[in-house]
Amino acid sequence: MSAAGKVVSREELLRRAAGWRRDGASVALANGIFDVLHVGHLRYLEGAAGEADRLVVAVNDDASTRALKGAGRPVVPAEERAELIAGLACVALVTLFDEPNVEPLLRALRPDVHCKGTDYTAETVPERETARALSIRVAITGDAKDHATREMIRRIRDLQP
Repeated sequence: MSAAGKVVSREELLRRAAGWRRDGASVALANGIFDVLHVGHLRYLEGAAGEADRLVVAVNDDASTRALKGAGRPVVPAEERAELIAGLACVALVTLFDEPNVEPLLRALRPDVHCKGTDYTAETVPERETARALSIRVAITGDAKDHATREMIRRIRDLQP
């Protein structure tokens, strides 16, 4: 399946995840903006994939990215960011979301595990109460937060004449 074919609507995601569960597979959910893809993103998602049989990734749409990161973001449009993430071998499916966080998707998908990067702790995950209420395990995955999209964008802008 092509990367673009792995980017699906929320409804299609829920349908496919139901099939995986009928087959006995576990599901992990990771989310993020993934504006300028870097090795920290890859390590986060590879770690998340190790937490379950199938990894689903929710990518912030452009409006929610602007709301979180401010003017000038995203640099890369949502559909392209989603396709790049879908191209990673560890990712089963990708969906876009427009909410401030993934709580609505957690409620709808009810994954076995909700994965966040190492810029969070179990106590600072924004969706921790929803995950707890739904008996969804929270896992912190990836390497130390030594990579930042903001810093990469600054370095690229500094190269401009």
